[in-house]
Amino acid sequence: MEKTLVILKPSAIQRGLISEIIQRFERKGLQLVGIKMMQLSDEILNIHYGHLINKPFFKQTKDSMKRCPVIIQCWTGIDVISVVRSLTGSTDGKYASIGTIRGDFSISIQENIVHASDSPEAAEIEIKRFFDRNEIFNYSLNISSYLYADNEK
Repeated sequence: MEKTLVILKPSAIQRGLISEIIQRFERKGLQLVGIKMMQLSDEILNIHYGHLINKPFFKQTKDSMKRCPVIIQCWTGIDVISVVRSLTGSTDGKYASIGTIRGDFSISIQENIVHASDSPEAAEIEIKRFFDRNEIFNYSLNISSYLYADNEK
């Protein structure tokens, strides 16, 4: 099964949205296989947002991500990357569809509640960036036969 990384950003933490967001992923049928809280450093943010380093908003992005600890999660499921991105909605909360996490809880491109990996390659790199191997768990959900048809597993 595919894995993806999700970060609940300081805007989600400060607004008390942790359980609401996790509940949305669980209700969809995704499986949480790793979770932890951490305070992000300049070093890890320089790597994680390295593709933005020459953008005028890079410092603002880093400052935003350091305001308080974040919740780092690893989720698994069939096509989990695209499923999570559908649940999170458009990056700019002002334009995210109602019913998505950003559409319901954000009106900002900067304070947009969550980060979600955008490809299998990014997910693999990001998961390794934030989790040690022993922090990702492999276990069976007893409800898997109620989530997927036999030919989808």
